[in-house]
Amino acid sequence: MGRAFNTIAFDASKCDGCGDCMIACAQAKTGTDDVARSRIQIVGRDQAFELALCRQCADPKCVTVCPAGALAKDGASGVIGWDESKCVDCLLCTIGCAYAGIALDEASGHVAKCDTCDGSPACVPACPHGALRYVTTAHIYNEVGDWEDLFAPGLAGCQGCNTELLMRHTLRRVGPDTVLATPPGCVPGMGSVGYNGATGTKVPVFHPLLTNTAAMLAGIKRQYKRVGREITALAIAGDGGASDVGFQSLSGAAERGEQMLFMVVDNEGYMNTGMQRSSCTPYGAWTSTTPVGESQRGKTQDAKNLPLIMVNHRCAYVATASTAFMEDLYAKLDRAIEASKSGFAYVHVYSPCTTGWRFPTQLNIEVARKAVETNFVMLWEYTPDTGLHFTHPVDDPLPVTEYLKAMGRFRHLDEAQIEHIQRKVVENARFVARLAEQGEAGVVA
Repeated sequence: MGRAFNTIAFDASKCDGCGDCMIACAQAKTGTDDVARSRIQIVGRDQAFELALCRQCADPKCVTVCPAGALAKDGASGVIGWDESKCVDCLLCTIGCAYAGIALDEASGHVAKCDTCDGSPACVPACPHGALRYVTTAHIYNEVGDWEDLFAPGLAGCQGCNTELLMRHTLRRVGPDTVLATPPGCVPGMGSVGYNGATGTKVPVFHPLLTNTAAMLAGIKRQYKRVGREITALAIAGDGGASDVGFQSLSGAAERGEQMLFMVVDNEGYMNTGMQRSSCTPYGAWTSTTPVGESQRGKTQDAKNLPLIMVNHRCAYVATASTAFMEDLYAKLDRAIEASKSGFAYVHVYSPCTTGWRFPTQLNIEVARKAVETNFVMLWEYTPDTGLHFTHPVDDPLPVTEYLKAMGRFRHLDEAQIEHIQRKVVENARFVARLAEQGEAGVVA
C-alpha cells in the first residue's frame, strides 16, 4: 500500500481574494511583503478565485522533466524539495507543472515552490475566512490502512451512507479482541449480523433488543472477565436505540460504571424502518411521523441532547464526533477504548442520512462538515478529571441556514422556524461553553 501525506486544501467558495495568505508566505520565505514572491498565488476575477500552489503530486511531472535532478519527492513528508546546488535555471519544471505550483522568483533568479513550511504552513492561519486548511489526517491511512477490515465486504447500506465508513473505521481501531452488539437499526440492517447463517463481522456479534443492548453487553463483558479473558465490549447503536426505548439500559450501565464502549450513530431518526422521528430528531425536521402540510410543519420539539445527559452520569469518558473530522474521531476512539478498560465510555457520532435527510449522496461529508461549521453540532469531550472542553471550537460560526439549505428535510421551514433553530443553536453553544469554563463540567446550574 502506498503512503498518504498531509496537504494544503483550498475551498474556493470561502476565498474573497484578500491576499493575506500571499503576504504571510512572502514574509515567511523572503522576509518581505512582496506578494509576487509568495509561493502561493490566488488568481481570478469577478469573485471567482483559484489557487496556484504546489500540490506535492504523487507522480510529479516537475521532477520528471528536470534534467539536473534538482527536484525530488521526500518519501517521509511527501514534499517535493528543490536543491539549489543542482538547479541550472532551465525552467522546464515550470512547464511540466499543470498547477502553476513552481515559478520563477525574479528577485532571486531561481524557481521557488511551496515546501509546506516544514509541516506548519504560514499561509493557513493567515487566511481570515478558512479557505485554506492543512489536512493532517494522512497518518490515519498510514497507520491503519494495512490493518484487517473486521467487517465483511459488501454491506448493504444506502448509497452514500457514511455509517458503513464509521463501522469499518471503528472496528479496525478497536481491534479483533472485541465483542460487538448492534441493536435494531441501520448498522445491523447493513448486515453486521450477517445473512443466511453467516455473520457480517470477523468478531463475535449479537443482535439485542432495542431495550436491552447495554444490559446484555454488560453481562457478556462480566462473563469474559470471569473466565479471565480481556475483551472490548463495544456497542454500535442508533439514536433511537439509545435515546428512546434503549435509554433505560444505557443509563443503568453508565450509572454502574460498566466497562464498555457505547457508540451512538446519530442520524436523527429511525431511518431503518421508514424514517420516523426520534427524540434526537431536530426541531422543524420532516420525517414520516412529523409530516409537512397545512396543519403541521415538521417536528414541533427540540432534539434531546443525549451526550450532555451522559455527562451527568459522570461516565469515565464522553465525547461527540463527526465523520467529517476523522482525525478528531480517531483521537477520541483511542481515549474511549482506554477509558472502557476501567469504566463506561460513550461516543456520540453525528452521521447524516442521505435518504432520510433528503440530500444528494455525494454531499454526505459536506453536510456533516456544515453542521459543525454552524455550531449545529459541537465537538467536545469530557472526563470527570478534566471536565468538558472543545476539541474543534468554532469561534465564528456560519449562519445555521448554511446547514439547513443543504437538506430537503428542512425545505419547508418558514422564517419563524429558522429563527427558532438559530436561537437554539446559539443557546446550546453558550450552554456548552459555560460547562467548558467550569472546573466541574458536569455541574449544571
